[in-house]
Amino acid sequence: MALTEDQKIRHFLGRASFGATAAEIEKVKAKGIPAYLEEQLEPDRLPDPLVEEKLKSLKTLSLSGSELLELYPPQQQAAAKGMTPARDQSPRFVIAELQRAKILRAVYSARQLQEVMIDFWTNHFNVFAAKGVDRWLVTEYERETIRPRALGRFRDLLLATAQSPAMLFYLDNWLSSSPDAALSRARTGNGAIRKGGINENYARELMELHTLGVDGGYTQKDVGEVARCFTGWTIRQPRGRPEFLFDSRMHDRGAKTVLGTTIAAGGGVEDGIKVVELLASHPSTARFISTKLVRRFVRDDPPAALVARAADVFRDSGGDMKAVLRAIFSAPEFFSPEAVGAKIKKPIELIASALRAAGGETDAAQPILRHLVAMGEPLFLSVPPTGFPDVAATWTSPDMLLARINFAIDLTANRIRGTRIKAGAATALALAAPEFQVR
Repeated sequence: MALTEDQKIRHFLGRASFGATAAEIEKVKAKGIPAYLEEQLEPDRLPDPLVEEKLKSLKTLSLSGSELLELYPPQQQAAAKGMTPARDQSPRFVIAELQRAKILRAVYSARQLQEVMIDFWTNHFNVFAAKGVDRWLVTEYERETIRPRALGRFRDLLLATAQSPAMLFYLDNWLSSSPDAALSRARTGNGAIRKGGINENYARELMELHTLGVDGGYTQKDVGEVARCFTGWTIRQPRGRPEFLFDSRMHDRGAKTVLGTTIAAGGGVEDGIKVVELLASHPSTARFISTKLVRRFVRDDPPAALVARAADVFRDSGGDMKAVLRAIFSAPEFFSPEAVGAKIKKPIELIASALRAAGGETDAAQPILRHLVAMGEPLFLSVPPTGFPDVAATWTSPDMLLARINFAIDLTANRIRGTRIKAGAATALALAAPEFQVR
């Protein structure tokens, strides 16, 4: 049976935002889904004063990696300087403010689709924020690398992540150098000298997780050749000036062959750029990214026909995310009865959608962050490069379901310090609790 217009609107908002609100439902009814979608696809034209006001108190969000390293030093470094840093002057505080900002944007931002896509890409290009110097670099990574490109061309986002100090450090590419290069040693984050050599971590994840997919047609030989192309892509000073640097003294200048394409000898930084362009335009990348997007927006078992059409749009548009999203959100598979309620919400989606539906207020501080951890999604703290999976099985273990129940009980009873829902909303939310588990 076809969905009614009201069902279509609620379903669309459940997927293209962090949860429907009464005001957004009325807005979509007045504009129509296509016009509302186009508005969301141009976030810079959407005023967002409420979320800007909510974020004002989070002082670390606008700071560079260098500034964060100086102002929020590790405990040992602070002690060496005779400093006794307060609780809000530690690296852990930097990560906590980034987590709070993500929740506040999910709950309050008018640019909901942009925030959903930032969540998607942050997970796709995952960086574990508690690894070494990344404690100070992930704030800038989210702000400068992911956020401005979340609705742009995939190639631009791929290159930006490849040159991000946060990614270079997380997957160890900043230490990767040719054994035969002029500089075959590199400094570690602690200042010690480590003998250089080819590091394949980034090359492998670049193809397996970021572009082609595990079955995308590459070989172990390709992994080694890609790693050679990215030698010399490093960080100027991880704990001083954490910025991208191409160091030709570390680079393998020999000829390489990647996926059957020859990259001539004598190159430099352009070797890595050529790999980015090759992978971004590869048919396997179009299929892999489209599969993940359809899984995110439609259902856990992505309809093959829709994946194929989205991949065609990806290739024809040069990886334009706006074009791909239009194709997905206008597809009959998206509005099919089988797609409605087919996705289990991730913990952040559960929390944000509950607060949005109930007209809640939150400061997104530690009490609500602890609920996220209990439900299995400590923001920016997924250890493996795969990020958090986007399938129901990840979020439906007995322990995690119990944590969801506990959150619903605490929320409806207004027992979460710093978070409250409107009077009268508690009963309605409690009665509708099962609905908040799916989107």
